[in-house]
Amino acid sequence: MDQSCNNYLDGRTFVEVISEKYSPENFPYRRGPGMGVVVVSTGGPQGSPMKDRLNLPSVLVLNSCGISRSGDQAEIAAFCAHVMELDLSHNKLQDWHEISKIVSNIPNLEFLNLSSNPLAGMTLEPRWAEAFSSVRRLVLNNTQVSWDTVLLLTREIPELEELFLCHNEYSSVSPSSVACPTLRLLHITDNCLKDWAEVRKFGSMFPCLDTLVMANNNLSSIQDSKDILQRLFPKLRSINLHNSGLNQWEDIEKLNFFPKLEEVRLQGIPLLQAYTNAERRSLMIAQLPSISLLNGSAVTDSEREDAERFFIRYYLDYPEEELPYRYHSLVNKYGKLEPLAEIDLRPRCRAQVEVHCEEKVEQLSIRLDQTVAELKKQLTTVVQLSTNSMRLYYIDKGSAFGPEEMKYNTRALHSYSIQDGDEILVVPKTK
Repeated sequence: MDQSCNNYLDGRTFVEVISEKYSPENFPYRRGPGMGVVVVSTGGPQGSPMKDRLNLPSVLVLNSCGISRSGDQAEIAAFCAHVMELDLSHNKLQDWHEISKIVSNIPNLEFLNLSSNPLAGMTLEPRWAEAFSSVRRLVLNNTQVSWDTVLLLTREIPELEELFLCHNEYSSVSPSSVACPTLRLLHITDNCLKDWAEVRKFGSMFPCLDTLVMANNNLSSIQDSKDILQRLFPKLRSINLHNSGLNQWEDIEKLNFFPKLEEVRLQGIPLLQAYTNAERRSLMIAQLPSISLLNGSAVTDSEREDAERFFIRYYLDYPEEELPYRYHSLVNKYGKLEPLAEIDLRPRCRAQVEVHCEEKVEQLSIRLDQTVAELKKQLTTVVQLSTNSMRLYYIDKGSAFGPEEMKYNTRALHSYSIQDGDEILVVPKTK
């Protein structure tokens, strides 16, 4: 007997697991109004492993339970008629017939998660696929399920809305002869879809696609023209291309050709590596005038205007042949902007001041990061007075106010806003 057959027999049945997990001994109370039901089984055969009563919620989470087969279908039908969501991820299911026997007896099932079950190379017969007809959200991540099986499921599930196909090692996909017009969300991250020719097929397969999540696929470029993108993806509202291989601004400009697109996620692409975070966001916002969400953050009107003005200034010195298409439309909107004046916002470190003591005047460079006490110490050699024998006054040459006594020895000089040309008045203390 081969290893796969051993795994199949070694595993547990779906019936055994729900009997154990939801028996009255282990799960004695309902979880609140509407969350669970008590079903009385009357049709089970003699010697059934099922208890007489089970408290089953409408959401069954049975991940990592070692399930490899269904068990008695009559018992599944008796106990699971009200179940709407079923998580069977990380089990040992490798036979589509066994999965169909579970699902066909849960008539109200809308959500099914089969992630991380060993389904590579397993064939789904069309007659078994009919069992999935009520499902609206289907998760097949990390199953290595074949693309032909995916197409069969999309044909047999009339109201499929969300499909998750991550970590399945797809490098190409074949088109379907029958479209799936109900699908709104396709989550197909962490595969090997590098060529836009493969992505293009999703448009004809899923004509009402609203959200396409394609992070970590190393997609190299977006190759279609405006007319084709408008025709293939007429309703696409959100796209995620994190960690793709896009390295041309032309690819970013093409995102404007998706007529309904308003949310873009685009981090970790080669094109943006050379820019700072602030530059990346501003340049992207300016290139994408219809986007209202970028990398999960809302784009406000004021941020867009700042980004568009930054974009114009960024490209001011570029030769005409290297200017992006968007540059000219923004110049028409704002005019040709002058470069921003460079302002040094770093705090000043020193100031050149006049020190007045009685008849004596000295020019002195002082550090502004020191305290009044430290300045007094510096002045002892200039005015020949001890630190205890002097009072200091600051005179702001640009102010109409009189001298300000520097009373507090621990106060830092920069807090006085001392500028070059200001005066420090030293008055000897009277005894």
